[in-house]
Parts: sequence; structure tokens; C-alpha cells
Amino acid sequence: MKHCFNIGSTRQFTRIVKPEDCATFESGQVHPVYATFALARDAEWCCRLFVLEMKDVDEEGIGTMITVTHLLPAIVGASVHFTATITGLQKNEIICNYEARVGNRIIARGQQGQKILKKARLQQLFDHPAE
Repeated sequence: MKHCFNIGSTRQFTRIVKPEDCATFESGQVHPVYATFALARDAEWCCRLFVLEMKDVDEEGIGTMITVTHLLPAIVGASVHFTATITGLQKNEIICNYEARVGNRIIARGQQGQKILKKARLQQLFDHPAE
């Protein structure tokens, strides 16, 4: 694992809200706006951008937690700009705070965690999840 970032390092990602990102369940569409679960997916991706640069070829990242405080809606076609900031680096764990904006409006914020593990160790966990 490469130690190429510090507390305060940032990464950014922009997502254009698509119809498939809206709040839709088996009962149908709830709202024609960016769903909290889609927002969480994209926030995790923004935080994962650090992992992509940190992991060695025999390693992979795995999410450990995410929080989402969804403040305002974003409509289909909106450009959502994510900024992830490292707030914790301990051994193989990365903790980020993130913020999602549409223009100058903060639509969501939260925290996301990932660990970098050897691919062989991850495969053991996937093959024997109860151990």
C-alpha cells in the first residue's frame, strides 16, 4: 500500500443525475430526484478515488461504512459535484468526509470509510463469510 496522501488531501468527482438515480423501489418511483442510496454510491466512489491510487496490484479496497445526511434534492440533469477529504489515515484504513453540491447549494454531506486489504485475504473473507 502506498502512503501518498495526508489528512486534508482531497479528491473530486462530478455526477450528472440520471433517471436511474431517482428514488425507485419495487412499488415504483417515489420521487423524480436523486435518491439517497444513489448519492451514497457516488459519495463512496469519490472517496474510493484515493484507494485507486494507494492500493498495490495485489490489493483492493473495501468499504467499511458510510453516512449520508441528505439535505436538499437534486433533479434529473443536475450536476452534482462531490469533494472527499481525508480526515483519518490509520494503517490500512482511510476515513473521508465528503460534501455534495449542486452549484453553491450543499445537498448532502457525510463520512465514508474503506480499508485496503490483500486480494487473497478478501477472497478468504468472501469464501468463508462466517469465520
